[in-house]
Amino acid sequence: MKFTDYAHDIYLSANRRALCWLLDRMDATHPLINTKLNSLSLQDYGSDDGLRGPDFVYGWIQGRGLEALILHARYFAAIDTQLSHRLYSAAESLYPFLHKLVATREGAFFCYDATLQPVRHDHPDGQTRQRREPDIATYSDLFCVKGLIAASAQFAPEHLPLHLSTLQAIIDAIDRDRFLMCETGDLTEAALTEQRPDFGPRMIALGAAALLHHLGLADQDSFSDRFIEHILVQHLDNPSALLANEPGGKLCNVGHGIEFAGFALDTYQKTLDGDMATRLGNIISTSFQAGFNGIGIVTLIDLTTKEAVNSVCPWWSLPETIRAASLAYEVTGNPALLDIWKTAHSAFFTNYWRDEPPIAYQSLTREGPIDIVPATPDLDPGYHTGLSLLGAMQMAERQ
Repeated sequence: MKFTDYAHDIYLSANRRALCWLLDRMDATHPLINTKLNSLSLQDYGSDDGLRGPDFVYGWIQGRGLEALILHARYFAAIDTQLSHRLYSAAESLYPFLHKLVATREGAFFCYDATLQPVRHDHPDGQTRQRREPDIATYSDLFCVKGLIAASAQFAPEHLPLHLSTLQAIIDAIDRDRFLMCETGDLTEAALTEQRPDFGPRMIALGAAALLHHLGLADQDSFSDRFIEHILVQHLDNPSALLANEPGGKLCNVGHGIEFAGFALDTYQKTLDGDMATRLGNIISTSFQAGFNGIGIVTLIDLTTKEAVNSVCPWWSLPETIRAASLAYEVTGNPALLDIWKTAHSAFFTNYWRDEPPIAYQSLTREGPIDIVPATPDLDPGYHTGLSLLGAMQMAERQ
């Protein structure tokens, strides 16, 4: 059996089981996604776990989850109508909740308390209300609008123009340096002036561009070309062929570099010219070679020494590598990218995937799994893992 066929079947089974697990944990009387599970102990977080507990809601997860529910439902409609129906049903419950929450709060927020008030995440008790000054966009805004666009395109077309307008406002904020990356404190002008010019906002915005293309809304993508060019011109460190987090900087988040290339390939998979495909493939190759330590992909590399800055390997960068490498291999036919795909596949399913339940450890070091939460205590709601594996599955089907 060809590796592409073998991987396809593994990903199909993993995604189907993970989505059923996610759906089984959703409460019919409460529309929110609930993946608050400790990936080591397999125990649900409780009220005693503070900001990890059930009294807090993370906007990132609900937005990511809504996007994942819709895109997986679209895929499974042709092969598993029962699962597709369950996914659409869950999305139809979550969509109005998230739509109202974002509208009521005049934007999305990273963390909400039990009363759905935005709270600062840099206070251990989570009791300090978060202030937001006008005209500032965040990752939470971007993740939530992606989910809202996907869902409204499916069953609330009357809302779609509003969400597309919100996305454009976020793109404008990125262009005008009004996008705040750190959401743990107050969202203020002062915080904006203190942050460094990371390529993260443009990279995640490319995920929105890919979504628009998948939904047949490519005419709404007015930004991906220049965002790709901006990142390649401003952030590519020529000596290492890696993406510096900031122009001229000395640190590289290799997982984000791979994710950037994957989103760019996903956006233009049908029209990408050979030179650009090769450039993106090179970023995937150099990033993986620099960051992979035999277990997973470390978070940061020092561009001067080429050494890892820390030893923690989060789960998400391996599925992102699977998607990026598979899409780059499809376009270029470069066997080195197929080898990277195979290596990332083996590392993820050997070291991270628990199978029962169908979840992944969130963080590993060479010594094994550790209790470090990369971003939110909620396990992946079909976003980094599910959508990445889905992209590789669809590539295998095209093959």
